[in-house]
Amino acid sequence: MNNLIFCLNATIPIFLTMLLGVFFRYAGLFDQSFVNKMNRFVFTAAIPALLFHDLSGVPFRQVWDSRFVLFCFLTTAVCIAICCGLSFFVADRSIRGEFAQAGYRSSATILGISLIQNLYGNAGMAPLMIVSSVPLYNAAAVLILELMGPDRKRPDRETLNKTLKNLMTNPIILGIGAGILWSLSGLSQPRIMELTVQNLAATATPLGLMVMGASFDAGKTLKKWRPVLAASALKLAGFTAVFLPLAVRMGFHDDKLVAILVMLGSSTTVSCFVMARGMGHDGTVTAGAIMLTTFFSAFTLTVWLFILRSMGLI
Repeated sequence: MNNLIFCLNATIPIFLTMLLGVFFRYAGLFDQSFVNKMNRFVFTAAIPALLFHDLSGVPFRQVWDSRFVLFCFLTTAVCIAICCGLSFFVADRSIRGEFAQAGYRSSATILGISLIQNLYGNAGMAPLMIVSSVPLYNAAAVLILELMGPDRKRPDRETLNKTLKNLMTNPIILGIGAGILWSLSGLSQPRIMELTVQNLAATATPLGLMVMGASFDAGKTLKKWRPVLAASALKLAGFTAVFLPLAVRMGFHDDKLVAILVMLGSSTTVSCFVMARGMGHDGTVTAGAIMLTTFFSAFTLTVWLFILRSMGLI
């Protein structure tokens, strides 16, 4: 019972905060324009500030774990390859790209940091997991949506340049890079700067979760329910069942193991829908997967955490 309460204390507040977003949307406090602007604020300012805050104060040379980073990178690459392969079994070619992206792309930043903060009081090894997976998420998503969309295109120099530009200008990557560089410099932050960054960083998790809740449209789940259900099952259970035991076998535990769990089994990120729509896709499959995985991840993540906690691994 103590283990169950420990896990519920980590996951239920996340889900309830997302429900607040749903409530605020129906109460008229959030409208679509506000949600879009707040999502952009969280993505471009609050989350980078949070990552910078957590990384800049850490003795980076001491916490770097090449084995952990390599595991996260290779596991992400394999998951992407599996999703792309399975997408060819989807009869409707126009939604194959959406299926592939929704099946592998986790909400590693918002949910990952929030979950580990609830468990350990800080971001733990989430930034290293993000360094390993987020750049690969973004690069693969651009290529998948370009090559497997309604208007199929062959990879050309323009596509590759666009992918590289998106990676180089990604605010999350910039926040991580700035935090790493500051940590390596050995400089201490002025108190004014530290408190300002800390105040901005404190908005990332609650606002991000409420924006995710406010973004859902329940009606879209009823459309294309088979690929939505398949992508959701793959995202929440399939990859976790295969790769989490491997992570345990390799000796990962505590915040590293939780970071890997989030990478494998957290909900599909809301930015998938924004990117899919922006690149000419309908977005129905993506929106449905986001809604289902966000709702059920509160339960599946609790189960996984309960198992790991019962085994003494976290």
